[in-house]
Amino acid sequence: MILDAALIQQCADPSLKPAIVEQFIQSAGTTDPLAVTVKSGSRLVLVPRPQNADEALALIRDNVGRAVIRVGLTQFPAGVGVKNAIEIKADLLDPCENLRRGTRMFAKVLRIVAKWYGNPKSEEVFPQIFNDAVYAWKSGEFEGVGVFQAEDPSGAAPNQTELSKVDAGNSHDAVGPHDAPPPDESRPGSAGIRVDLSRIGGTQ
Repeated sequence: MILDAALIQQCADPSLKPAIVEQFIQSAGTTDPLAVTVKSGSRLVLVPRPQNADEALALIRDNVGRAVIRVGLTQFPAGVGVKNAIEIKADLLDPCENLRRGTRMFAKVLRIVAKWYGNPKSEEVFPQIFNDAVYAWKSGEFEGVGVFQAEDPSGAAPNQTELSKVDAGNSHDAVGPHDAPPPDESRPGSAGIRVDLSRIGGTQ
Protein backbone atom coordinates (compact mmCIF):
# COMPACT_ATOMS: atom_id res chain seq x y z
CA MET A 1 0.00 0.00 0.00
CA ILE A 2 1.28 3.47 -0.88
CA LEU A 3 -0.17 6.42 0.98
CA ASP A 4 -0.71 9.68 -0.85
CA ALA A 5 2.45 11.72 -0.42
CA ALA A 6 0.45 14.90 0.19
CA LEU A 7 -1.50 13.22 2.99
CA ILE A 8 1.73 12.15 4.67
CA GLN A 9 3.27 15.60 4.21
CA GLN A 10 0.23 17.37 5.62
CA CYS A 11 -0.84 15.00 8.40
CA ALA A 12 1.90 12.62 9.58
CA ASP A 13 4.16 13.33 12.53
CA PRO A 14 7.12 15.29 11.12
CA SER A 15 9.61 13.33 13.23
CA LEU A 16 8.98 10.26 11.06
CA LYS A 17 10.34 9.96 7.54
CA PRO A 18 7.60 9.48 4.90
CA ALA A 19 8.98 6.04 4.01
CA ILE A 20 8.73 5.00 7.68
CA VAL A 21 5.14 6.24 7.84
CA GLU A 22 4.31 4.12 4.78
CA GLN A 23 6.01 1.07 6.31
CA PHE A 24 4.16 1.61 9.59
CA ILE A 25 0.78 1.66 7.83
CA GLN A 26 1.72 -1.37 5.74
CA SER A 27 2.84 -3.27 8.85
CA ALA A 28 0.23 -2.27 11.40
CA GLY A 29 -2.50 -0.29 9.66
CA THR A 30 -5.08 -0.66 6.92
CA THR A 31 -6.17 0.93 3.65
CA ASP A 32 -9.71 1.53 4.97
CA PRO A 33 -10.22 4.78 6.93
CA LEU A 34 -13.48 3.37 8.36
CA ALA A 35 -11.92 0.11 9.52
CA VAL A 36 -12.89 -0.85 13.08
CA THR A 37 -11.21 -3.88 14.65
CA VAL A 38 -12.61 -5.32 17.86
CA LYS A 39 -10.63 -7.75 20.02
CA SER A 40 -11.64 -9.30 23.31
CA GLY A 41 -8.48 -10.62 24.93
CA SER A 42 -6.76 -12.56 22.16
CA ARG A 43 -10.02 -13.18 20.28
CA LEU A 44 -10.97 -11.17 17.21
CA VAL A 45 -14.65 -10.24 17.32
CA LEU A 46 -16.33 -10.23 13.92
CA VAL A 47 -18.27 -7.02 13.37
CA PRO A 48 -20.03 -5.67 10.27
CA ARG A 49 -17.99 -3.25 8.19
CA PRO A 50 -19.26 0.30 8.78
CA GLN A 51 -20.66 1.96 5.68
CA ASN A 52 -20.06 5.48 6.93
CA ALA A 53 -18.45 7.42 9.77
CA ASP A 54 -21.66 7.46 11.85
CA GLU A 55 -21.91 3.67 11.78
CA ALA A 56 -18.22 3.34 12.63
CA LEU A 57 -18.53 5.76 15.54
CA ALA A 58 -21.56 3.89 16.91
CA LEU A 59 -19.65 0.61 16.67
CA ILE A 60 -16.67 2.09 18.50
CA ARG A 61 -18.78 3.57 21.28
CA ASP A 62 -20.72 0.35 21.74
CA ASN A 63 -17.56 -1.66 22.33
CA VAL A 64 -15.04 0.68 23.93
CA GLY A 65 -14.35 -0.26 27.54
CA ARG A 66 -15.40 -3.85 26.91
CA ALA A 67 -12.87 -4.72 24.22
CA VAL A 68 -9.75 -3.40 22.48
CA ILE A 69 -10.86 -1.17 19.61
CA ARG A 70 -8.55 -0.19 16.76
CA VAL A 71 -9.65 2.43 14.28
CA GLY A 72 -8.81 3.78 10.85
CA LEU A 73 -5.69 3.89 8.71
CA THR A 74 -3.29 3.53 11.64
CA GLN A 75 -5.54 1.20 13.64
CA PHE A 76 -5.34 3.73 16.46
CA PRO A 77 -6.36 2.40 19.91
CA ALA A 78 -9.67 4.22 20.34
CA GLY A 79 -9.99 3.78 24.10
CA VAL A 80 -6.66 5.32 25.10
CA GLY A 81 -7.13 8.24 27.45
CA VAL A 82 -10.92 8.03 27.22
CA LYS A 83 -13.02 7.92 30.37
CA ASN A 84 -16.40 7.91 28.64
CA ALA A 85 -17.37 6.58 25.21
CA ILE A 86 -19.04 9.87 24.36
CA GLU A 87 -15.57 11.47 24.34
CA ILE A 88 -14.69 9.56 21.17
CA LYS A 89 -15.38 11.83 18.22
CA ALA A 90 -15.87 11.17 14.54
CA ASP A 91 -12.66 13.01 13.67
CA LEU A 92 -10.78 9.84 14.66
CA LEU A 93 -12.18 8.36 11.44
CA ASP A 94 -10.88 11.22 9.31
CA PRO A 95 -7.83 9.96 7.38
CA CYS A 96 -5.73 13.04 8.15
CA GLU A 97 -6.60 13.18 11.85
CA ASN A 98 -6.17 9.43 12.26
CA LEU A 99 -2.77 9.59 10.55
CA ARG A 100 -1.78 12.56 12.72
CA ARG A 101 -2.70 10.85 15.99
CA GLY A 102 -1.45 7.44 14.97
CA THR A 103 1.96 8.54 13.75
CA ARG A 104 2.41 10.79 16.78
CA MET A 105 1.69 7.84 19.06
CA PHE A 106 3.88 5.49 17.00
CA ALA A 107 6.75 7.98 17.20
CA LYS A 108 6.39 7.84 20.98
CA VAL A 109 6.45 4.04 20.88
CA LEU A 110 9.62 4.19 18.77
CA ARG A 111 11.23 6.42 21.39
CA ILE A 112 10.21 4.03 24.18
CA VAL A 113 11.75 1.07 22.34
CA ALA A 114 14.87 3.05 21.39
CA LYS A 115 15.35 4.07 25.01
CA TRP A 116 15.19 0.41 26.06
CA TYR A 117 17.97 -0.26 23.56
CA GLY A 118 20.02 2.56 25.06
CA ASN A 119 19.21 5.07 22.29
CA PRO A 120 21.78 3.68 19.84
CA LYS A 121 22.95 6.08 17.14
CA SER A 122 23.65 3.46 14.50
CA GLU A 123 21.09 3.28 11.69
CA GLU A 124 21.78 -0.45 11.45
CA VAL A 125 19.81 -1.01 14.65
CA PHE A 126 16.72 0.83 13.44
CA PRO A 127 15.05 -2.11 11.64
CA GLN A 128 15.09 -4.06 14.93
CA ILE A 129 13.73 -1.06 16.83
CA PHE A 130 11.03 -0.60 14.18
CA ASN A 131 9.99 -4.26 14.29
CA ASP A 132 9.74 -4.18 18.07
CA ALA A 133 7.77 -0.93 17.90
CA VAL A 134 5.30 -2.53 15.48
CA TYR A 135 5.00 -5.45 17.88
CA ALA A 136 4.35 -3.01 20.72
CA TRP A 137 1.77 -1.15 18.64
CA LYS A 138 -0.13 -4.35 17.88
CA SER A 139 0.03 -5.76 21.40
CA GLY A 140 -0.08 -2.52 23.39
CA GLU A 141 2.99 -3.56 25.39
CA PHE A 142 6.76 -3.61 25.29
CA GLU A 143 8.72 -5.42 27.98
CA GLY A 144 5.69 -5.38 30.27
CA VAL A 145 5.03 -1.65 29.82
CA GLY A 146 1.75 -0.37 28.38
CA VAL A 147 3.16 1.80 25.62
CA PHE A 148 0.05 3.86 24.93
CA GLN A 149 -0.24 5.04 28.54
CA ALA A 150 3.50 5.25 29.21
CA GLU A 151 5.28 8.56 29.59
CA ASP A 152 6.91 9.83 26.42
CA PRO A 153 10.73 9.72 26.75
CA SER A 154 10.68 12.80 24.46
CA GLY A 155 13.67 13.70 22.36
CA ALA A 156 14.21 12.93 18.70
CA ALA A 157 13.07 9.73 17.04
CA PRO A 158 15.87 7.19 16.47
CA ASN A 159 17.94 7.35 13.29
CA GLN A 160 15.63 5.97 10.62
CA THR A 161 16.96 3.65 7.97
CA GLU A 162 15.03 3.37 4.73
CA LEU A 163 13.46 -0.02 5.41
CA SER A 164 13.22 -0.78 1.71
CA LYS A 165 17.01 -1.03 1.71
CA VAL A 166 17.15 -3.64 4.46
CA ASP A 167 15.34 -6.85 5.23
CA ALA A 168 12.09 -5.46 6.56
CA GLY A 169 10.11 -8.60 5.90
CA ASN A 170 9.59 -9.34 9.58
CA SER A 171 7.75 -6.10 10.14
CA HIS A 172 4.79 -6.91 7.89
CA ASP A 173 3.40 -10.05 9.48
CA ALA A 174 5.69 -11.02 12.31
CA VAL A 175 5.46 -9.54 15.76
CA GLY A 176 9.08 -9.94 16.77
CA PRO A 177 12.39 -11.46 15.71
CA HIS A 178 11.42 -14.85 17.15
CA ASP A 179 7.98 -14.86 15.46
CA ALA A 180 6.27 -15.19 18.82
CA PRO A 181 2.47 -14.91 18.84
CA PRO A 182 0.96 -11.68 20.14
CA PRO A 183 0.32 -11.65 23.88
CA ASP A 184 -3.15 -11.65 25.32
CA GLU A 185 -3.89 -7.91 25.50
CA SER A 186 -5.87 -8.43 28.69
CA ARG A 187 -2.84 -9.82 30.52
CA PRO A 188 -0.21 -7.18 31.32
CA GLY A 189 3.37 -8.37 31.31
CA SER A 190 2.70 -11.27 28.95
CA ALA A 191 4.85 -9.99 26.10
CA GLY A 192 7.90 -12.07 26.91
CA ILE A 193 11.39 -11.54 25.53
CA ARG A 194 11.74 -10.89 21.81
CA VAL A 195 14.94 -8.93 21.37
CA ASP A 196 18.09 -10.29 19.75
CA LEU A 197 20.82 -8.18 21.32
CA SER A 198 23.53 -9.74 19.16
CA ARG A 199 22.66 -7.14 16.53
CA ILE A 200 24.05 -4.38 18.71
CA GLY A 201 26.97 -6.20 20.19
CA GLY A 202 25.15 -7.70 23.15
CA THR A 203 24.71 -4.45 25.05
CA GLN A 204 21.66 -2.43 25.89
